[in-house]
Amino acid sequence: MNHARGERRFSLARMLAIFIKECQQMLRDRPTFAMAVGVPILQLVLFGYAINTDPKGLPTALVSTDASPIARSLVAAMQNTGYFHITRQPASEGEGDRLIEDGEVQFLIVIAPDFSRRLVRGEHPALLVSVDATDPSAASNAVAALGQLAPTALQHELVGPLQSLRPGAAPFELRIHKRYNPEGLSRYNIVPGLIGTILTMTMVMLTGLAMTRERERGTMENLLATPVRPLEVMVGKILPYVLLGYVQLSVILAAAWALFEVPMVGSFALLMAMIGLFMLANLAVGFTFSTLARNQLQALQATFFFFLPSMLLSGFMFPFRGMPVWAQHVGEVLPLTHFLRIVRGILLKGNGLAQLWPEVWPLLAFLGVAGALALLRYRQTLD
Repeated sequence: MNHARGERRFSLARMLAIFIKECQQMLRDRPTFAMAVGVPILQLVLFGYAINTDPKGLPTALVSTDASPIARSLVAAMQNTGYFHITRQPASEGEGDRLIEDGEVQFLIVIAPDFSRRLVRGEHPALLVSVDATDPSAASNAVAALGQLAPTALQHELVGPLQSLRPGAAPFELRIHKRYNPEGLSRYNIVPGLIGTILTMTMVMLTGLAMTRERERGTMENLLATPVRPLEVMVGKILPYVLLGYVQLSVILAAAWALFEVPMVGSFALLMAMIGLFMLANLAVGFTFSTLARNQLQALQATFFFFLPSMLLSGFMFPFRGMPVWAQHVGEVLPLTHFLRIVRGILLKGNGLAQLWPEVWPLLAFLGVAGALALLRYRQTLD
């Protein structure tokens, strides 16, 4: 009777025994322990150092044949804001438009040849600024700085006989043309990005569970006993998820057009082909994770470590050009970074394959490396 009462009482010794056992199991499960320690560090590094919601030094193209001091002072004042970095000086406005269309520059500044002459005459000439507004958050602060700069940019030049031009409004007209997204709607940027983030999460996660599920259910031995080759196994396991991805895509695109009115300027067939390539790249990553992980929990943990940098460093949540150089280099390795540029280029700009090729070949290279690694790991699993 007393023994039964003792079992019902809380025992510090029994609790300590369970505590020690759980600690030992946690330390033996190195992936889980590493995730518990690594995720906070990863989040601190990414949010503390890589994320910047106020990007500066944005690449800017300048078209100007006006070599007067007034034009030079205006350009210098724009650069002094820190938002504009003159990287290209095309010979014509048409060439500058192509630079914006290809995504090489964020802004195009056009100063007419008679800008200074008309300004001196008090005719309020126009300063043309074209903005790539596919990502409104990346350029919003720079556009606001232009509005504040206009009345004061030429204060040191408008002296003596030109002093009468200083009072009141700016002596020139600032014309800002927001291309591809004139109203600056954030959904034009977010909804196409959601296509990539949703596919990344589901494709990597679902495929990451493929091989580990076989091992946990005990069917891996049956699969190894068959004459199926590693490439056949990988392709056979990946293709069903490609079909699932296109089902997801149809739902997302239907909602994008019906609910959010996201435009479709480019080729629908090209969009489908690029999405297929992107899905294959992510599925190859998931298959690699499945060969590295011992169980489904470890596969999910590896998926999280891939998805978190993809979401934060690809330009989906924060402006890509606002990140430090090292973070941009990391982002360039991730397939989601290139896919976001591709899908926004097709939907909003109407880009063709030739214009998208700088983003397509990194996806092909990533697919090749991830696929080769997956096959190599699977062969080692067979051995």
